[in-house]
Amino acid sequence: MGFRNARGRGRPWPLGLVLLAVFASAAGAQGPAPETAPPLFPGGGLISYNSIFTTRGLISGLSGDIPLTARPTFSHEGDFNFTWGFRRDFDLTVLVPVVTNHFEMPNANGNPLSGGTGLGDARVLVKYRFYRRDSKRGTTQASVTLGPKLPTGRTNLAARSGKRLPASLQPGSGSSDFFVAANWTYTGLFHLRRLVADEDFHSLLRAPGTQKSRLGSDVESRFWISYRPYESKNGAREWFIGPVLTWLHSQDDRIAAVTESGSGGDVLLAGITTYVGVRPGMHVWLGMDWDVAHSAGAMFMPVRRHISFGITRQFRLHFK
Repeated sequence: MGFRNARGRGRPWPLGLVLLAVFASAAGAQGPAPETAPPLFPGGGLISYNSIFTTRGLISGLSGDIPLTARPTFSHEGDFNFTWGFRRDFDLTVLVPVVTNHFEMPNANGNPLSGGTGLGDARVLVKYRFYRRDSKRGTTQASVTLGPKLPTGRTNLAARSGKRLPASLQPGSGSSDFFVAANWTYTGLFHLRRLVADEDFHSLLRAPGTQKSRLGSDVESRFWISYRPYESKNGAREWFIGPVLTWLHSQDDRIAAVTESGSGGDVLLAGITTYVGVRPGMHVWLGMDWDVAHSAGAMFMPVRRHISFGITRQFRLHFK
């Protein structure tokens, strides 16, 4: 398709490297590219859709009102992503989510559901690749991503009783937060050209938002080793697959300036992710993670299962 690779002028982009975009979602999802450290090529554009399903364990022994720190027992987030490579080593991403949250609370009369769907908080992010080194083994790259999360999301979902749901169950937070990420990609692991190690470490630093609530800030580390068992000669089709290990940490929530002890905690997830290049400039991907260890806080609701799939399309932008 005539795109030029940051690895060398005039060389065509392999499909697995042309879709270089943003981050793993705060929900723990792999992003729209196999490698997270490189930015999108200069003058390039990318659009993607990522569908993320997250299941958490029920809180046992509850009755009455929904806890103010409750997380959705089931949620779906559909992320619409646009990325523009506006300069060498830099790209700009706008991400807009649509969020569906459900909360299930066991009681004597069954498991009633509360929740709904709404626009989530949008993010505007800039990535800068500050390190790159090429060798016979492969390429090592590192980058940082910074930007705000804007309070564009819905915050008025109500339960069947008509009472507004807690801030932790709303699609939006009502707060202006800050996202920061560090990414590292190492190709040619163990001197195998098709073996790649990729680390995405990011944090969402939260501010006070709706209902006088300050949800706990999040930290996520996602490490993926991928192998490419198939690549066509022209790079139009290829396949990446490999294991993923993810650590999630969330701080305690604060409600009306009071810290809710035990609402935050840690989760360790293990799973597998695969990317398939179906045609030049287009990828589909699927990732699955399961809980292998977590904290035992009284009100902490760890992620038990996580599934993500999506599709990415890249193109060239023609600006004068």
